[in-house]
Amino acid sequence: MRKQYVILALMALLAVQFSQAQFTLEGEFRPRSEYFGNGGNFTGGTFPAQTATNDDEGFIRTTVRAAIKAKYKTDTYTVFTSIQEVFAFGDRPQIAVSGNGNFRVQEAWADLKLGANSSLKVGRLPLSYDDQRILGGLGWAQQARTHDAAIYKYRKDGYSLDIGGSLNTTTDELFTGNTINFSYRDMGFLRANKKYGNFNISVLGLVNTFQDNGDNQDKSSLITAGLHADYKVGNFKLTSNLFIQEGERLGGIDVEGAFLASLAAGYKVNDKHWFGATYEIISGRNSESAAFFPLYGTNHAFNGLIDRFFVGNNGNAGGLKDLQLTYKTKISGVAVTLSGHYFTEHADVDGAPGINTGAAGILGSKELGTEIDLVLAKQFKGFKLVGGYSHYFEPGDVRDIPEVKDTQNWAWAMLIIKPKFIN
Repeated sequence: MRKQYVILALMALLAVQFSQAQFTLEGEFRPRSEYFGNGGNFTGGTFPAQTATNDDEGFIRTTVRAAIKAKYKTDTYTVFTSIQEVFAFGDRPQIAVSGNGNFRVQEAWADLKLGANSSLKVGRLPLSYDDQRILGGLGWAQQARTHDAAIYKYRKDGYSLDIGGSLNTTTDELFTGNTINFSYRDMGFLRANKKYGNFNISVLGLVNTFQDNGDNQDKSSLITAGLHADYKVGNFKLTSNLFIQEGERLGGIDVEGAFLASLAAGYKVNDKHWFGATYEIISGRNSESAAFFPLYGTNHAFNGLIDRFFVGNNGNAGGLKDLQLTYKTKISGVAVTLSGHYFTEHADVDGAPGINTGAAGILGSKELGTEIDLVLAKQFKGFKLVGGYSHYFEPGDVRDIPEVKDTQNWAWAMLIIKPKFIN
């Protein structure tokens, strides 16, 4: 009987505790199969990066994100933890004793309430602001992106201010070699946002230090600063980005006045029809400066879904000009998005200093090709199906080369299930 009283007392204490707090336990299961035609985006070499040759063959790859996410929220703090496994079909033998090494703590952070309008968030967490052009969670990638950082946050009367930073010390020494492209030694950032009715504007600034090796003096610092703005009136919306970079990239490569500028317009005709147009310029390298690089943004959401540009590639080439036209509609409950891109190079990099060679330097042309993206999405009760097809048409000078293929294609299908175990 005494044991029963103890159990009842513990249950009562737990009930009181949970009545004063909120606890959620959720999961995520997200398999995605992709067909990379003509070798997909894993080719390169003699010709511009990701141009398929006649020797390349298409292949299918399936990857899975499986995650458990727990959040505990009280009046004074919130704690969030997620563990995640990312694996590819076939990356582990069927009777292997050990795992594939991709199991990790994806997020682990605490958000402490400091006052009526301020808080401190610290831990392993995603940094996602505005349209995620410079800082984004990269949710498309199965592994996603997180930072080990601390952020002071202030919110009042439609105004928000975030001041954060990170110091990555992977060993017992402060200064250790790290030659992974744009993996920073330390980072400081500030983001301010204010809403004025239909007008929304954000200012974002980052300072990144890249450590080339163990020498304290051998490091590079890069400043990225700019603004994001959008304005909505009725069914019409304008969005713009303007960012500049100054300083040095990893390896001490000079950056002077590198920039990214974009303007997007969208118009919702009715619940079934939406039209949009975007023009973006990303500066390329020249005799005085390296190219602009979007750093830690969700680059998959920009410049075509087939990821020909700025997704682990094109890091210091001729930049990019992207003219995009988009149409969205719904057909029998299926959301349909159709986009077209026309790509040209911003700068002729032939003879300019830098790391890689762009299309202009090899082929004598600034035309980079065109792309068509189709995405279909259907929401069901408890899960969602998303899929798409992209086709890339090489520019004329590339098509004239006998050993390369005229086009590339990519198709994908993804299942998304996010069960709520405890809410």
